[in-house]
Amino acid sequence: MEQTLTAWLLPALTLVAGIAIGFLIARLAPNAAPSRTQRQLDDMQERFEAYQSEVVTHFNTTANLVKKLTQSYHDVQEHLSHGADRLALDEVTRQRLLATLHAEPTGEKRDRLTPPRDNEMPKDYAPKGDDVPGMLDEGYGLKNRY
Repeated sequence: MEQTLTAWLLPALTLVAGIAIGFLIARLAPNAAPSRTQRQLDDMQERFEAYQSEVVTHFNTTANLVKKLTQSYHDVQEHLSHGADRLALDEVTRQRLLATLHAEPTGEKRDRLTPPRDNEMPKDYAPKGDDVPGMLDEGYGLKNRY
């Protein structure tokens, strides 16, 4: 009887120990080595954060450059204004120059080109007369020998 108890007890304890060891390995293994999907997710998260940082940097740089451009425009306006004050020969010329420099844009378009006479679209073929055969005519390009 003792032999039957040992024959059953030893495999049962081994089974319980195997289940316990397998459970511990399963619980600890995912934390030690992340799965491929988790690594891909982490990689995409890092790339997204880098992209966001790049976008913020881009717009900050653009804002600074526009600010510099505005300041440069203001400096050019001041330079031209002082030049008009110093270099204009008479008061009328000086007033005209200053008025031109400080005039606000009205948004009006100045027509420098003459508008087209008609609104017909250009043709991609040469127009022909009524008595002249077209290119698809059977006798096109053939000389008449009559």
